[in-house]
Amino acid sequence: MTPRVSVIVTAYNEGEEIVVHLKRLLEAVRLPSEVIVVCDSPLDSSIRFVEKVMLDDPRVSVAINELGPGPARAIRYGFSRASAPVVVVTMADGCDDPYQIDDLARLVERGVVIAAASRYARSGQAIGAPVLKGFMSKVAGSSLKLLANVGTWDATNSFKAYSRAFVEEVGIESDAGFEVGLELVAKARRLHRPVAEIPTIWLERTGGESKFRMIEWLPRYLRWYFYAFGRDSGQAKKSRNGG
Repeated sequence: MTPRVSVIVTAYNEGEEIVVHLKRLLEAVRLPSEVIVVCDSPLDSSIRFVEKVMLDDPRVSVAINELGPGPARAIRYGFSRASAPVVVVTMADGCDDPYQIDDLARLVERGVVIAAASRYARSGQAIGAPVLKGFMSKVAGSSLKLLANVGTWDATNSFKAYSRAFVEEVGIESDAGFEVGLELVAKARRLHRPVAEIPTIWLERTGGESKFRMIEWLPRYLRWYFYAFGRDSGQAKKSRNGG
């Protein structure tokens, strides 16, 4: 069956723990789907465990990132392998709620270009997040929603569904970190494309090591943060003027 949603799972040496998260995801997603686990290296400790899951569920495949190391490149490579018109990005660490994937995908099918799972919308939560990281993320999300009207209170969260056609149109320029989600929200704002959100409860991972590098990646986040406040793109102006 042709998938309605492609789920990109970025993994980095998750080992056996990835099995639990993949099985929960496969149980949760009811739409016709494919699940693409992207690893940076054929030596990644996640791969042999993903291959075991593949034996039981044909929706799962593993892809070795050919664009270079890092989560941004892994996400870009995952998009190049996706075949469905809707693409959901999630992590392999179990922080995201896979039972919301179908709802996010359906929002995109209804016409938004991005559907965000929002920790900071009413009834959303971020449980166990490091204090500084959580504070900066919430301030960035709130200011972008209130001042730039980006359509979501949680522009920095990676857990989002996208129109693949929109992503192919605007491209992904991020090459490190997890700022892809912020980049695409900022581009949607500049083009006046619709962005929606649903509240989510995000749980800090309980096993393994977080791959988030706040100090190293902060300048990249700031680039896209300020980009969201910029002038409309020429394409958006032309559309509003009837050209």
